[in-house]
Amino acid sequence: MNSTFNITVNNTLEFAISKDNLSAIDLQQKSLNLLHVLHQNKSIDVELITADFIGKCYTIKVNSSLFVVKIETALDVLITEMALSLGETIAINDIKAPMPGLILDVLVKAGDKVKEGDYLLILEAMKMENTLTAPRNGVVKTVSVEKGKTVDKDQLLLEME
Repeated sequence: MNSTFNITVNNTLEFAISKDNLSAIDLQQKSLNLLHVLHQNKSIDVELITADFIGKCYTIKVNSSLFVVKIETALDVLITEMALSLGETIAINDIKAPMPGLILDVLVKAGDKVKEGDYLLILEAMKMENTLTAPRNGVVKTVSVEKGKTVDKDQLLLEME
């Protein structure tokens, strides 16, 4: 992985800075949240207003202007590309049969509010009862099966909204 930082300012300006360029910046810390920077023979005061270290997003004040700065490493970019970001989830709306079997009981109906982990229906497969649960909080939109019917693998059982 390379040692480049991708920086976005105010969700509009984007640029990359290498670790070497970053270490070449002439700066002095004046106080806990205030830095003095010399850049191209110009003196600049930079004040840290807010910091979200986990999200790597900072609000800084340069002279009298505020800027929102987001910093990403090469690893952050890779995690985003692979959709492995923390806090990001994919909403599951379709509940499908994990295997062929017989519907022993349907425990919900359209319009029911369910919480993650609530029992939705019971599927008998290979002489075992499998209770399918809600993958998230939501409302049952439609129920596509009835008690006593057989289902195939990947057959739609119910939809959530």
